[in-house]
Amino acid sequence: MSVRAEAPRPQHAGAQIITPRRLAMLGMALAPVALWLTLPPLTLDTIAAPLILGAISALLGVAAITRGERRVGWGAVASGALAIVAGVFAVQASASNLKEVITWSTLISLGLAFATPLIFAAIGGMFSERSGVVNIGLEGMMLMGAFFGIWGADVTGSWFGGLLIAMVSGGLLALVHAYFSIQLRADQIVTGTAIIFLAYGITGYLYNDIYKTEGTPPVLPEIPQVNLDFLASIPPEGLGAFLDKSIGDLSLMTWIAFGVVVLSSIFMFRTSWGLRVRSVGEHPRAADTVGINVYRVRYACVVFSGILAAMGGAFLSIGYAHSFTEKMTAGKGFIALAALIFGNWRPYGALAACLLFGLSTAFAPQLQNVEAWASYGQLFEALPYLLTIVVVAGVIGRSIPPAAIGRPYRKQ
Repeated sequence: MSVRAEAPRPQHAGAQIITPRRLAMLGMALAPVALWLTLPPLTLDTIAAPLILGAISALLGVAAITRGERRVGWGAVASGALAIVAGVFAVQASASNLKEVITWSTLISLGLAFATPLIFAAIGGMFSERSGVVNIGLEGMMLMGAFFGIWGADVTGSWFGGLLIAMVSGGLLALVHAYFSIQLRADQIVTGTAIIFLAYGITGYLYNDIYKTEGTPPVLPEIPQVNLDFLASIPPEGLGAFLDKSIGDLSLMTWIAFGVVVLSSIFMFRTSWGLRVRSVGEHPRAADTVGINVYRVRYACVVFSGILAAMGGAFLSIGYAHSFTEKMTAGKGFIALAALIFGNWRPYGALAACLLFGLSTAFAPQLQNVEAWASYGQLFEALPYLLTIVVVAGVIGRSIPPAAIGRPYRKQ
């Protein structure tokens, strides 16, 4: 007697489409929409929209959590709660105040400027960490670039000379980190921390010794702006004016930063040299077996990371602030490191994260100008750092770093 095997029942198509993760992602996507409805140009004056959409966002997160998708689900819940709180603040402010403060073209222009040093540092960190060396010393390398960029511009009378000197200073500091981490096989976290304090000491001493109480000269060579006047003539008239105000007058370094992202992506994932870097960061023993010099690759990548980070610091001093103050990087190296993790150690992912942090940095001081929110000024100043904590807490555990990162290699 033969037994006929029962054919497997086809799963419902909807069960494959509506997964817990997609529910949570939908919830996270609804949260910014809830806030956007209360901001210019729409500026809805009712609290119902952010309350309803924020609540839906949170409920979708709860639904994902109950189905086993905890991390992204809690992200949706937090996003919904933040959208409700921000929406309430926006409704409390008058529409005229919001329209005066929140000008999207200005915010985009400022956001790109704030993102520029982060992009350089994050891409630099990618090269170092893709080769297997943790580089939390990006903050110190940026600070070195900021000081020696302004000093070099002062000495040479040229912003380009200042930029070159800044790059050399960042590369030399990174070489110290590379020597201790690669040659002496010291703990890379400890070494990176020491690099930061070393940069604090060097720049603080030289700044006070050279410029004393007068500070840096008021007139110094500045990195030029790139004027794209043709954008204003793009039809329709409103679009052309928006593009002109947004990206029509950006620093040369901002465009170089975008170029660095493109070139680094091509190098890392489309060339044999990039394959060597990734192989050293994933399995150095196997890379050594096929003839790749692990030490040489790691040295080159760490030094190059310092050069790029210093370029970001030089932009801060001679491209944006046009002066130098002690510890002026103010944690930007750590934000760049968070952007690198958020971007999963990939150039375009890191770029997106840097743009997010840059826009939040531009957005925060603008909110202080709303009369109803004046008492929350210090809270808004902390917005980029709070966003950094939220992003790192939500991403760590899902991002997959290079397998050999942080592990000293000993040649046999």
